[in-house]
Amino acid sequence: MEPTVIKGKICDQDNFCDCLTVGDLDPCTIVIFGASGDLTTRKLIPALYQMFLSASLPNPISIVGCARTDYNHDTFRAFLQAACASDPMLDMARWLEFAKKIYYSPLQYDSRPDFLGLAGFLDTLDLQNKTKGNRLFDLALPPSLYASVATMIGEAGLAGQFENGRGWTRIVIEKPFGRDLDSALVLDQTLHQYFNEKQIFRIDHYLAKETVQNILTFRFANTIFEPIWNRGYIESVGIVAAERLGVEHRAGYYEQSGIIRDMFQNHMLQLLSLIAMEPPPHFEAERVRDEKIKLFRSIRPLHDHNETIVLGQYGPGAIDGQPVPGYRQEPGVSASSLIPTFAMLPVHVDNWRWQGVPFYLISGKRMARKETRIVIQFKDVPHSLFRDILGARVIANRLVLGIYPKESISLTFQTKNPGARMCMRSMTMDFKYDDFYTRPSPDAYEKVLLDCIQGDHMLFWRQDGIEQAWSLLTPLLNECENCQGRAQRLHSYVAGSWGPEASRAIIEGIIT
Repeated sequence: MEPTVIKGKICDQDNFCDCLTVGDLDPCTIVIFGASGDLTTRKLIPALYQMFLSASLPNPISIVGCARTDYNHDTFRAFLQAACASDPMLDMARWLEFAKKIYYSPLQYDSRPDFLGLAGFLDTLDLQNKTKGNRLFDLALPPSLYASVATMIGEAGLAGQFENGRGWTRIVIEKPFGRDLDSALVLDQTLHQYFNEKQIFRIDHYLAKETVQNILTFRFANTIFEPIWNRGYIESVGIVAAERLGVEHRAGYYEQSGIIRDMFQNHMLQLLSLIAMEPPPHFEAERVRDEKIKLFRSIRPLHDHNETIVLGQYGPGAIDGQPVPGYRQEPGVSASSLIPTFAMLPVHVDNWRWQGVPFYLISGKRMARKETRIVIQFKDVPHSLFRDILGARVIANRLVLGIYPKESISLTFQTKNPGARMCMRSMTMDFKYDDFYTRPSPDAYEKVLLDCIQGDHMLFWRQDGIEQAWSLLTPLLNECENCQGRAQRLHSYVAGSWGPEASRAIIEGIIT
């Protein structure tokens, strides 16, 4: 059997263990702002601990939490231990060994003296733990604090790198990157006061999922798919990211954002770019991101066809037989809110490859189930040899890339049933990651943190990409938020369903 090339290595088909390891990593200090918050306890610390267990953390490493809460080193470690112990998937046997790498430095996010104190503490840790001045600043904070904290880091002299014996410095921010084009530009100007573009890592954790990363391999490493990946063979593409949860405790944020800002400016457009981009000349971060930008520039303005856009808001319904409130009944939500929790955007790419092929981007909360998938619907055969025998059209081929809950790839095609008569049926070839790989793949946050430490921008947004995405969505948002009859354009749908009736036929064709 021929070996498979993965990440530049020859990998035995029956032994993929080597692909889960990394080479030598620079020692470093990871500084987490917002260390007492939800993102830190649910995602960042569990990911770092899992990396420690799998020997994919640098050695030595220091992890420093910063927040307004009045912890010391020991109480902060105990707080994190309690949070991680509540996750049944984590093996806590080596927690105390990992906890020795964790420290805490309380600060106010607008206090320059506090940041100067942090700078001194980090210098001491560098000498103590031999981390060579390499620092990763992770802003696990509300977006409203990004600019002020980045400024404080710079004013405290912490943004510089490769000077006075110091190593590299990087800053990590999470979406949303602004709420429209103007605010995204302001945030970018603030970040670039002290950091250059290569120091900035804008996380979209969707891109770190194995199936998402596998899209480029699937397209560009297999001769059988790329030649038919175009308008000549593909009828439509559906990209669905459905959530069962409602707004939960995020009403304050969601009332300011809505589904388009929350999901489409980042996750949905990134998935679209991987499916529709042209092949880059090399598998290298800047070349891949160049092709994404070209794709975004080819998208027809969304507000040119806003009559086909469906916006919705979930009303009362039931999940697993239990009643759940509608969006307007959620704590912190206005009783007259017009914020959409569902959107279906038909996207058209005006280039040679995709002219005339609709891409349906669909995302919503309180849907029938949590599922993320990409469906490539191929065209009907141009001439059916069997029309006189079967008396019906031959069902077209369909390719499904499952991202959640199961990472999978499936291809549907036609076969003949055994027997004397000509009877056709659809069959599916399935590839499920869990069935083939005996060890679990790294969590998305493990992957993005590792890439930050390695300085690899492949899975991260570049500023011109953010600007292009907001250039597409800001006119649409302005029109939707300021148009006459806004309330009439917002379709209500029952919680636990597949969204508004106006989009039901399309979405059910994608998820079934």
